Amino acid sequence: PHADFRPSAGRLTEVHFPDGVRVDGWIATGTEVTAHYDPMLAKIIVHGADRPAALAKLRAALAETRVAGIATNLDYLRAIAASDLLASGNVSTTALRSFAFAPRGVEVLAPGPQSTVQDLPGRLGLWHVGVPPSGPMDARSFRNANRLAGNPPETPALEMTVSGPTLRFLAPARVALAGAAMRLVLDGAAVAGPVVDVPGGSVLAIGPIDGAGQRAYLAFAGGIATAEVLGSRACFALGQFGGHATGALKTGDLVMLQGGPIVAATPTEPAPLTHDWELQVLYGPHGAPDFFTDEDITALFSMPYEVHFNSARTGVRLIGPTPTWARSDGGEAGLHPSNLHDNAYAVGSIDFTGDMPIILGPDGPSLGGFVCPAVVADADLWKLGQLRPGDRVRFVPVHPKGDPVAGPQVHGAGSPILYQNDAATVPVTYRRQGDANVLVEYGAMTLDIELRLRVHVLMQAVKAAGLPVIDLTPGIRSLQLHYDPGRIARTELIEELARIEATLPPAEDVTVPSRTVHLPLSWNDPQAALAMQKYQDLVRPDAPWCPSNIEFIRRINGLPDEDDVRRIIFDASYLVMGLGDVYLGAPVATPVDPRHRLVT
Repeated sequence: PHADFRPSAGRLTEVHFPDGVRVDGWIATGTEVTAHYDPMLAKIIVHGADRPAALAKLRAALAETRVAGIATNLDYLRAIAASDLLASGNVSTTALRSFAFAPRGVEVLAPGPQSTVQDLPGRLGLWHVGVPPSGPMDARSFRNANRLAGNPPETPALEMTVSGPTLRFLAPARVALAGAAMRLVLDGAAVAGPVVDVPGGSVLAIGPIDGAGQRAYLAFAGGIATAEVLGSRACFALGQFGGHATGALKTGDLVMLQGGPIVAATPTEPAPLTHDWELQVLYGPHGAPDFFTDEDITALFSMPYEVHFNSARTGVRLIGPTPTWARSDGGEAGLHPSNLHDNAYAVGSIDFTGDMPIILGPDGPSLGGFVCPAVVADADLWKLGQLRPGDRVRFVPVHPKGDPVAGPQVHGAGSPILYQNDAATVPVTYRRQGDANVLVEYGAMTLDIELRLRVHVLMQAVKAAGLPVIDLTPGIRSLQLHYDPGRIARTELIEELARIEATLPPAEDVTVPSRTVHLPLSWNDPQAALAMQKYQDLVRPDAPWCPSNIEFIRRINGLPDEDDVRRIIFDASYLVMGLGDVYLGAPVATPVDPRHRLVT
């Protein structure tokens, strides 16, 4: 016997066939299937000494086969292979027409503006190459939805923004809603929720939000069946991977559900939603008097901010008081006093990109060249998912007990500097960065390849020491340690880092492996011009670097014409200092020859 697969269209996120079985097909993980291709993806062929033996082999092969990312008839084939109908040998077209089969899944009739599959804890351990954790933006409501559905709290579920999808259930299922109050309409009639038993064939329409909040979560009893990508099932929509397939839900998608018995709901405490928010924050890594004035920090912790309409999972933009700044510019790092040499960010950082603060979300960048005076406390990170345009936000500083203090303090917030050793071989500063990160910073604020080598040596030594770190992310002259506070206290971590620091060799004694990669460059690309236009339309209409970045670079570097800009950029050899500046694995690359370095 053999089994055929007939698909919908899209990208295959996981393809696995069992060993020792003949497979005639043309697909693999990553294959793009379009409507123009032969709908026969693959054929599994098995042989046995007799019919029962061959059927047993076929059932085993189908059970081990995985094809994810698009809708196929794999479950249908499994059901037929397990049936008495196939065992009898009486498999006619008429018999198959009456074969009862209801796939465990939901068909997306309308996707909603931004509906994605997320899981907990998301995609960890890849911050150093710029892959964000993703996961639910409001983890508290996500867990609540799963508990109401009788699932473990980390089970994949749907995150819905502003309004939810319209779903046709192909088989009976139990669902649970948590977070912002979205309306539930089952087959045209309103239902109360938060737990709803949906009959097979019924249509459930979700949303819009009624009241405060920005996101809600829909959990399915048993969970959503989807492929794991880079260690998680969480969707990273900008990267087009994870989640149901390759991003947010689309009309026509078929979302498959895990089977299993219905389990009683666990009582939950609903997230308190409002339009006036208080966010607990930890002061640091950057503060006064190095980067901000005392008045700036006082304003940050006392003045209200308003949520900007241009906010998303990458970050929540805020409108509020403009800092006066402690510096006139960023020195070698850039023209604005918010600029510094790229360092790793923590999720929840209040990132001043120029004069505008942005609270970085779970899909945000790992590296960037802007100062962050505070990080949202882990206990309040869930609130980021419920901030909606027009909401008001106040930051309340908290100072964790037992934290060391080495720099100037703000009342009630401590200091952004935990420990400083100016007498070390290379002066080193340890900065607080939220509840679970420490930022180690070397030397003066200058672009020095020797400092980057020092960061590399420290990173290797920390790995060798076996400290309980989740991510090690290097910057230009810094190293971020994302650690597990349940396994090591911050004071103990800093003591270990100081001990390791004393054993590090000087940079001139270090040899590191390297290679040369040749990359094509696009000059004045139309997409770059479009990005500048969108920036002017949505963010800042009078930015001095718009409408042309190239003309801006020519002007501020005192070059005669734009061809000189092109020559300096194209003739350079660059040293990659870090990965993930703004987006995935994008390199922070510095020209080795200082004559090719431009101020931007």
